[in-house]
Amino acid sequence: MMEAESDAGNILLTVICDGMGGLAKGEVASSTVIEAFIRWFETDLPHIVALPDPERELFSDWRKIVQSCHQRILSYSAAQRITMGTTLNAVLFMRGRYYIVNVGDSRAYHLTDSVRCLTKDHSYVQREIDMGRMTPEEALVSPQRSVLLQCVGAGEYVEPEFFCGDLRPGETYLQCSDGFRHVITDAEIYQYCSPAASTDEQLMLDNIVYLTNLNKYRRERDNITVILVKTE
Repeated sequence: MMEAESDAGNILLTVICDGMGGLAKGEVASSTVIEAFIRWFETDLPHIVALPDPERELFSDWRKIVQSCHQRILSYSAAQRITMGTTLNAVLFMRGRYYIVNVGDSRAYHLTDSVRCLTKDHSYVQREIDMGRMTPEEALVSPQRSVLLQCVGAGEYVEPEFFCGDLRPGETYLQCSDGFRHVITDAEIYQYCSPAASTDEQLMLDNIVYLTNLNKYRRERDNITVILVKTE
């Protein structure tokens, strides 16, 4: 999570990477991507902020970062004779807009009077749902629910998806790895992460800690990472 002040107001960049390939390997892959976004935030963001319409150049920058990291991880994996990769879900809050880049099955949600997923998983079960061969309920219990069709650092290519929209005061945005959402419901996410449940920073922290512990109690074994943001 990176913050900056500008003439255009406060800017926030939040990034979730869920590494794969075992603990050490997943950490190498995810840290490669996160460090690249930190460098971009520190060196290239001032130019982006000054643009009257930043969307095109912003997404072009992010595509280059993803593809560069993909090649770096692939090269390292080949040299070490190992396999690793990472999901990516990054959200930039800037000048009354949100901008998202997504690879894999980490997600970004928008909460107002309901829970709306802003991203689309690059996963086997999502493809099966799209093709009408699997229901969302079947996907939740499928043994292939964690199989990704693409991630950063594995496979021949990676093509990130981009999303954007307007920000409004008093809304909440949730980012999470897939381990956060497998065994809890949208209703539970809304109960603890909605704008009404997010009246101050400490309560927001307490609520996501509660949901994380609820996941563990229900024997979720996957990595759990979550970020909750409320607009002022």
